[in-house]
Amino acid sequence: MSQNLARSLIRRWEAEMNAHNTAGIAALYSDDAVLSSPMFKTTRGRTSIAATFDLLFARFPDWKVEMSNILVDGDQVAALAVAAATDRFGGFGLPATGEPFSYRCVLLYTVRDARIACEERIYDLTAVIDRLEKVRVEHELRAASDVQRALFPRATQFGDYYEAGGDSIPCRAIGGDFFDFFVLPERRFGLTLGDVSGKGPAAALLASLIQGMFAVEARRWQGPARALSQINEALIRRGIEPRFATLSCATVTKDGNLTYANAGHNPPLLVTGEGIRRLVSGGPMLGVFADATFAEETVRLRPGDLLIVFSDGVTDALNGENEEFGEDRLRACVEANYKLTPAGLVATTLDAVRQFSGGAVHSDDATLVALRYVGNAVAA
Repeated sequence: MSQNLARSLIRRWEAEMNAHNTAGIAALYSDDAVLSSPMFKTTRGRTSIAATFDLLFARFPDWKVEMSNILVDGDQVAALAVAAATDRFGGFGLPATGEPFSYRCVLLYTVRDARIACEERIYDLTAVIDRLEKVRVEHELRAASDVQRALFPRATQFGDYYEAGGDSIPCRAIGGDFFDFFVLPERRFGLTLGDVSGKGPAAALLASLIQGMFAVEARRWQGPARALSQINEALIRRGIEPRFATLSCATVTKDGNLTYANAGHNPPLLVTGEGIRRLVSGGPMLGVFADATFAEETVRLRPGDLLIVFSDGVTDALNGENEEFGEDRLRACVEANYKLTPAGLVATTLDAVRQFSGGAVHSDDATLVALRYVGNAVAA
């Protein structure tokens, strides 16, 4: 068979493939042809080979192949090609991703009597599966991120004596930071901000677990210190080592009593007309010590006083020179934007963290909550 006829045969194969014409493809093979590929292994006979194409086109309705070079040496033909399709219905033993994919392959043919007698497809199926698996994991992480964001409360909370706001910047699709707001018995308002060690799905799952535990504690509220003790005991029973969590919890009453406790967390900042004070009462991190105890403190607020609770991802954020954002910059940002609403202050501060970091990769989640005691200002 001449080189031109061999090239013409393979180009016809390419055209029938892209037309998804199984009958036309099958007609190009000899009755006893053998096809070998990573996907279909070894298939013998024209009828069986045609069945593999039916299956291929059913799995990938937009399957296309493009040949860039066809080399002929006697009855041997080699072609370089790129195959492409969209993973709509799943293939390669994986769930569908809905994403396009492509891969390079080498096609080796033996031609006899103007028919394909033997075809071998050479490509790295493992690499194709790895790419699809990566896409699938990315989809799942995006879905998990949507769920995690849905678990966060509304960014702004109003009451007749308080206003609060919060937000979080995960360093990955999902993170180990969380915050929540609670309307508690006797018209108290509560908030919590936690930081689970580690990153990714495991940290996010534990953060959601602790957030759920706080929702339970809110229904039988006995104070921040008691809530931390109950959650610590529950985590110890579950044996979460080597993971742990730090957490800050606070409540405020209509008459201005702020009660708080920390579990190994960054001390919150209380901003008053007399300056900024760090709130340090509390105990160790959660999930580590079975006999841990937590101290709580009550502080009297005046209208306009502001509570700032933050995770260490805010103060530990690095810029290109490996400098930390630090608590001093956080204080300066809070003082400069003190008159903003809590939600506005949170947004401005987190934006300052982003600008400070520039193009540097965030190594930790950054979460910030602000609570302003309004007192009788609204009623007046």
